Amino acid sequence: MNETFVTMGLGDIIEDTRDFLSEEFEVDRDLILPENSLKETLDLDSLDYVDLVVLIEENLNIKVTGEDFKEIETFGDFYALIQKKLSL
Repeated sequence: MNETFVTMGLGDIIEDTRDFLSEEFEVDRDLILPENSLKETLDLDSLDYVDLVVLIEENLNIKVTGEDFKEIETFGDFYALIQKKLSL
């Protein structure tokens, strides 16, 4: 388990994730909702996914790959991935 987030719940991690995604991709934080499309909301292209992988590794200290994003459509899917990787 990732020691950094042992005392944090998924809600805290989601809030932190919303903060760094809105800052990095210059998107209104209020648009980063579980039901919204990750790709459309953040206006991601293939290079942006590389940036996203790096951001996740830097901010959450977990390893993800492009393969992890094949099934990700919404922010809810994205949060489920984070939860799975952090074993919360």
